[in-house]
Amino acid sequence: MKCETPMGGMYFVAFIGAAVFFIQQSSGFWSGVWGIIKALVWPAILVYRLLIYLG
Repeated sequence: MKCETPMGGMYFVAFIGAAVFFIQQSSGFWSGVWGIIKALVWPAILVYRLLIYLG
């Protein structure tokens, strides 16, 4: 059984880009850790805000 997930690769690239962006904006270690957490959850926040806008 062949399972292809091209969106998983796109999510990974988006995660890396967001992590680099948020870490560059950080001023210390804990703000860098917070940046990595934000990089993990930004797609969910984006969809939530989009649904609020559309609703």
